[in-house]
Amino acid sequence: MSTRFEPAYVALLESGELKRRVEAAYQRLEACDICPRECGVNRLKGEVGVCRTGERAVVSSFNPHFGEEAPLVGRGGSGTIFFSWCNLKCQFCQNYEISQLGQGREVEPEDLAAMMLRLQDMGCHNVNFVSPTHVVPQILAGVLIAAQAGLRLPLVYNTGGYDSLSTLALLDGVFDIYMPDMKYADAEIALKYSKVEDYPAINQAAVKEMHRQVGDLIMDERGIALRGLLVRHLVLPEGLAGTAEIVRFLATEISTNTYLNIMDQYRPCYKAGELPPLNRRITLQEYEEAVHLAHEAGLHRLDDRGARLMWVLW
Repeated sequence: MSTRFEPAYVALLESGELKRRVEAAYQRLEACDICPRECGVNRLKGEVGVCRTGERAVVSSFNPHFGEEAPLVGRGGSGTIFFSWCNLKCQFCQNYEISQLGQGREVEPEDLAAMMLRLQDMGCHNVNFVSPTHVVPQILAGVLIAAQAGLRLPLVYNTGGYDSLSTLALLDGVFDIYMPDMKYADAEIALKYSKVEDYPAINQAAVKEMHRQVGDLIMDERGIALRGLLVRHLVLPEGLAGTAEIVRFLATEISTNTYLNIMDQYRPCYKAGELPPLNRRITLQEYEEAVHLAHEAGLHRLDDRGARLMWVLW
């Protein structure tokens, strides 16, 4: 695949559709239904719902990131923009200072655009929006400004996976790369540990739509992601994440060619110490079982760096 690759949003910019998407997204902030929680607050007037974010996005940091999946990082890094707050309430969040305590500063779309262009100038391979679900309108506005000023990097939608189909429709043709979490296969477990109802059904519908839009992961001759779906699945103690069900869903409902990162880095954070069995790290056996389940389901594009690292640590 040639590196001369034009991001999808360029066509929407030239047709005027990208500007229309921005306007449509901001209209939905008047009675917010941007995420599946559908809080209904008027964020344009400063009201806040579960995500505690009003009209302006809040950014914790932006920088080249070298700890993301290999197809995103390459040699120049993934250009991450970390948004504060979240539409999930994960009791074990490893970035809880950002997601639950809201550390960061409010920014305008022009600020977001400047960050994107700066990351491009720094040689990043993509712009990676971390926790973008609750700030889709603001992201679209920033992309419009940045694209007009020459942004041409692929965009990564790096999400907790609790996304509405109507909002994903606004992103069709804007994002080349989707990277959702698949956190749980059981709704009761999701409610207990992330305070959200119907996570598995909503998550699976979202992943299906993401795959419909961008397909399996495509990389250039350097191994850099250009377009497609990457899925993250964090292994939790005692099988709480439902790995067997999730890998079966991916293999049968999405594609056996799905790029899957089975993540080993769970550690007790935030309130996890009060919620056994989340009050301990996973074992090597638990991680190896998750990888085995994925292979057994027929998935073959696995990011298993964690397995090699754990062998060293153990």
